[in-house]
Amino acid sequence: MHLNTYVDYPGIMKNLISKQLPLYVYIFLSACHATTGPAAEPDEFSPCPDTPNCVSSQSAEKARFIEPLHYAGNRADARQLLINILENEKRVRVVKVETDYIHAEFRSLIFRFVDDVEFYFPAAESIIHVKAASRTGYYDFGANRRRVERLRAAFQNRAK
Repeated sequence: MHLNTYVDYPGIMKNLISKQLPLYVYIFLSACHATTGPAAEPDEFSPCPDTPNCVSSQSAEKARFIEPLHYAGNRADARQLLINILENEKRVRVVKVETDYIHAEFRSLIFRFVDDVEFYFPAAESIIHVKAASRTGYYDFGANRRRVERLRAAFQNRAK
């Protein structure tokens, strides 16, 4: 008795990629856990992890650095403007609001991953330091950087 031993490898791979790749991506992103969270002291953010899913205006690393937000006027008005912008964002929850600090959680649309975004308002400067980091996963495809830039644009447009 002779069995046909031909295996359609391209067909098998196409089937695996089209049906199981999203599952593998989800498992990979869920399995990688970056230990980031809000800083204990709001005047200095905790450092970004060694994963490429974090940006901070206090980072010394060029790949993770992002410019702080700038404002004219007083800190209370800038803080309230930022709160208003955050409250109009989709899938965001403002967790903590203090005189010089805001912590918000952004949730991704599909996999519901949480990203922490922190803002610090130094008393002596008219800037808002910002840090955006994914809680889980390894790579965020630039989502945190784009989010901060989108918030910056909204802040600058409304501050005029």
